[in-house]
Amino acid sequence: MADDIQRKIQELEPRLDQLKGFIDLPVKQKAIDDIQVKMNESNFWEDSAKANKFMKEMKYLKGCVEPYLADVKKLSDLKELHAMAEGEEVMMEQIRTELAALEADVEKIEIQNILCGPFDKSNAILSINSGAGGTESCDWANMLLRMYNRWADEHGFKVSVIDILAGEEAGIKNVTLGIEGDMVYGYLKAEKGVHRLVRISPFDANKRRHTSFASVDVIPEIEDDIEVEIKPEDLRIDIFRSSGAGGQSVNTCDSAVRLTHLPTGIVVQSQNERSQLQNKNTAMKVLKARLYEQRQKEQEEKLAKEYQAKQKIEWGSQIRSYTMQPYTLVKDHRTDAETGNIQKVMDGGLDFFMEAFLKYQKLNSK
Repeated sequence: MADDIQRKIQELEPRLDQLKGFIDLPVKQKAIDDIQVKMNESNFWEDSAKANKFMKEMKYLKGCVEPYLADVKKLSDLKELHAMAEGEEVMMEQIRTELAALEADVEKIEIQNILCGPFDKSNAILSINSGAGGTESCDWANMLLRMYNRWADEHGFKVSVIDILAGEEAGIKNVTLGIEGDMVYGYLKAEKGVHRLVRISPFDANKRRHTSFASVDVIPEIEDDIEVEIKPEDLRIDIFRSSGAGGQSVNTCDSAVRLTHLPTGIVVQSQNERSQLQNKNTAMKVLKARLYEQRQKEQEEKLAKEYQAKQKIEWGSQIRSYTMQPYTLVKDHRTDAETGNIQKVMDGGLDFFMEAFLKYQKLNSK
């Protein structure tokens, strides 16, 4: 038996055993069985909202259990194949290839099982705000918008623009996106903070290097069954004409909605839906999420200190730097993860940084 193959098998066996505990396999399998019993009941679909919630939970549970069971079987099959190979080089090479793929699968499952926070499974509301730097930062915010759109497309997630404000000369001042998909918030929470860009400015006739900043905020979309009380008398509702670059896709009537929550001063708005009612419902969803987030912050003393002293969108507060000239480098200042392939990152290749952050967060929570 080849030593490298045997060593790799011996490395993967304890990792899979450990994952069994992380996944809490018996509990999740029982939960799957319980939902399947409910699905077989004749009145299961009478309450469609409740039924859809069960179906979503089933999808999540199976997403945890089935890949793990498949990898356990795959490792068992490879061990048997290895025992039969008897040094036959073509077969040995095939086993090495399969083991490499299996190791990548195990790594993916390990990352998924770090995503065990109360809202990691939720959809996300992502906001980008340009910071210090004027036109440069507005252009940088627009580049980040493209980056997150590309990341979402790559993963098959649905993106909707809730609100957007164009820059005076170029780019955007701010944008709010709704992003829907499995574990969206769990991954995107790694992006929360200030992002710094260093490049030769396309807006500078003297071709000097400029530094630009933009902040990214991410909150989970709150499910309807979570109570967040919003009293009608605490709301100010303003209707205004949608803004945009023009064209058929832009709402041109007075249907944009701005909600101001008077006790907290939180302001949200939606202008990209077709009707005033749709915009109001979307804005209420965002307001509910922001109020819930604020309530959670107030309940957690450690987090309260962090949010009471919010960092400015400028020097010294960035979580990640993107350098385009005189060299190319993207570096995360929390995890020290870095890559020189900045084009891949700007095209949505963010998983490397997100996974590094999740591992870092897991290690520092112990």
